[in-house]
Amino acid sequence: QVQLVESGGDLVQPGGSLRLSCAASTLDYNAIGWFRQAPGKEREGVSCLTRSDRRTYYTDSVKGRFTIARDNAKNTVYLQMNSLKPEDTAVYYCATDPATCPRHTDSIYWPQFFKYWGQGTQVTVSS
Repeated sequence: QVQLVESGGDLVQPGGSLRLSCAASTLDYNAIGWFRQAPGKEREGVSCLTRSDRRTYYTDSVKGRFTIARDNAKNTVYLQMNSLKPEDTAVYYCATDPATCPRHTDSIYWPQFFKYWGQGTQVTVSS
């Protein structure tokens, strides 16, 4: 069993940046990723990282703006978010699973493949 705790969410102006952190009891599972859910919307995948081949994946809407990274010494996974837009407003979650990152292009299908979840942290992008 793994425990995940997200932090770093805040209110930020459009064009600003935030770095989210996911403190994990272990990073030994193969896939770990970031997800988000806006009110009234389906949860969607944002980014995923694999332990086995060290590949990273991003949903189209965040490519070039967000970066996922891990620090094994700190048992922490980060999501660096730059050039934030109002449509990025959501609760952001991290999750991990023994399997690999999902292959679906539409990241709405990613969450169903992840077993262990954190509690989420709120990101609000507004002027």
